[in-house]
Amino acid sequence: MTYLENTEPGNAENVERKEMSEEHEEQNYSEQTRIRREKLFALQKEGKDPFKHTAFEQTHHSIEIKERFETLEGTDVSIAGRLMSFRSMGKASFADIQDRDGRIQSYISVTDIGEEAYAEVKTYDIGDFVGIQGAVFRTKRGEISVHAASVTLLAKGLEPLPEKYHGLQDTEMRYRRRYLDLIMNRHSFETFQKRTKIISAIRSFLDARGFIEVETPVLSAIASGAAARPFVTQSNALNLQLHLRIATELYLKRCIVGGMERVYELGKDFRNEGVDTRHNPEFTMLELYQAYTDYHGMMELCENLAAEVARTARGSTAVTYQRTELEFAAPWRRITMLDAIVEYGGPDFNCIRSDEDARKAAQDCHLIDTLKKKLPDCTRGDIMNAAFEHFAEEKLIQPTFVIDYPTDISPLTKQKPGNPDMTERFEAFVYGRELANAYSELNDPIVQLNRFRQQAKERELGDDEAYQLDEDFISSLEIGMPPTGGMGIGIDRLIMFLTDSASIRDVILFPVLKPAHD
Repeated sequence: MTYLENTEPGNAENVERKEMSEEHEEQNYSEQTRIRREKLFALQKEGKDPFKHTAFEQTHHSIEIKERFETLEGTDVSIAGRLMSFRSMGKASFADIQDRDGRIQSYISVTDIGEEAYAEVKTYDIGDFVGIQGAVFRTKRGEISVHAASVTLLAKGLEPLPEKYHGLQDTEMRYRRRYLDLIMNRHSFETFQKRTKIISAIRSFLDARGFIEVETPVLSAIASGAAARPFVTQSNALNLQLHLRIATELYLKRCIVGGMERVYELGKDFRNEGVDTRHNPEFTMLELYQAYTDYHGMMELCENLAAEVARTARGSTAVTYQRTELEFAAPWRRITMLDAIVEYGGPDFNCIRSDEDARKAAQDCHLIDTLKKKLPDCTRGDIMNAAFEHFAEEKLIQPTFVIDYPTDISPLTKQKPGNPDMTERFEAFVYGRELANAYSELNDPIVQLNRFRQQAKERELGDDEAYQLDEDFISSLEIGMPPTGGMGIGIDRLIMFLTDSASIRDVILFPVLKPAHD
């Protein structure tokens, strides 16, 4: 790997070597790392240990100085950040300082700070943290800069940064050492700034509509609320097996029972499943529930929330993702699952009424690999869902609501009036990927208990993603829950679309990774 260096010729070679302790000699440092440590030891010996600084008064950041130059010109400011380049011209030098907002240049002269201080500045390394006090001015070449009156070394970088012209390009290294990615790749830094902005916009949108943000348990004796495989852990104090939550649904609906009417949670869920560009074992989910509405109300809320957040994050509801323009403005297209299957070349399940006929259709359409269960265990609803995934899902590029899902794959959802085989459920798809899942929530405790019992039978048949029975949740429904619409939105996926990120790992600061191998 190539590293950045102080650009003055001979600077590194002229550093006086210091005898290192046995502890440090035993470590296999690169030559540049050794030199940096020797510089640190020399400073410490002189009583100038940079790590003893506890604070530095930072009055301005780079963008503020540039945007307010007309009013700040000639004003003394204090800036701080990481030294990213150093260009020596004898008795004067230019340095680029990188703070949270970007970079700003500083002009450093021996005339202004003195020979001793200037000589010390010339020993600084790329990656060191420095504080600079001085006046704002514009150079002859027109670059807004800070004319240094003093320079303070605030922290020493003991390991060189990656080479500046190519940044940190190794994908695995970017995820594993995200701090280097944030330093060297401005796009990554801005992606996570946008993530914070997006999440703030979501909260503002919901708060303005009377929703209350709540927190529910991450650890639970029962993992339910979704069809997913949980992580299992153990409480030693309680001698109790617990699960990391796979969804917040059942606790949030308890809040509706308690009279909160509109609640949401932005939190982490955990699913012990596969890892790919769209899935991470730990992910952020928005779940919200609103009394006295249904899945139609959730569709309106979903499309308006996504459009508002897109405007906040990108300035427009039209977003380019992977060279494809997506339009998030309402209204989104609505199509039933049955019609979507037929539209994209699949069988007509209006003509397939029994489980047996559906299994035959699955064989005829080569759906075996798409099914999540063994074919003899599959119902008509299982096969209908597999047919949708096989024929239609990847073709839904523009934001689309796929509505009305089979009852036997929607155990928490109300049936459609007059059609016991189907439920009032939708999933939102963008760029062929599921973004949201929503229901008219089932609030009949007797029906819900029977649905849970059916799920228990499926677990006995080997489906470890089937829902678990939550008796206390049934008890809450018996107290009474009003008609309610509920929805979950995958926040990481939404952020992928709004930041043009190809992988979910690009929008999660510290994704789950296998241990590094030497």
